[in-house]
Amino acid sequence: MAKAIHSMIRVLDEARSVAFYDQAFGLKVADRLDFDSFTLIYLANAEQSFELELTVNKGRTEPYDLGDGYGHLAVSVADVEAEHARLTAAGLSPRKLVDFQNNGVPVAKFFFIADPDGYQVEVVQRGGRFQ
Repeated sequence: MAKAIHSMIRVLDEARSVAFYDQAFGLKVADRLDFDSFTLIYLANAEQSFELELTVNKGRTEPYDLGDGYGHLAVSVADVEAEHARLTAAGLSPRKLVDFQNNGVPVAKFFFIADPDGYQVEVVQRGGRFQ
């Protein structure tokens, strides 16, 4: 059986991205591998074993074109309203809270926030299928 272990995104500024993911989600640098033309930074926290891999291509100065294929990353939290308030107070500009339903049946309560490179992260209330 396959086990998901990480997802990779390309970022322009290592320090800015590491600071965002630490402040927003408590993800810390678990490993950093430096190569001639790029650096890989693996971020994780004690909540899970899944990691976010940041790839920094050295010498790049232009933001990445995210295109129309990228969707979002998702994280679950114990109290989505408290997280929304915390991220708002931190000046990270989360979008509005959404109570998502399907034919009147609650599916999820969530909001989205963009990282410094424009990647969207969905923050979902923990529960049901979103553990």
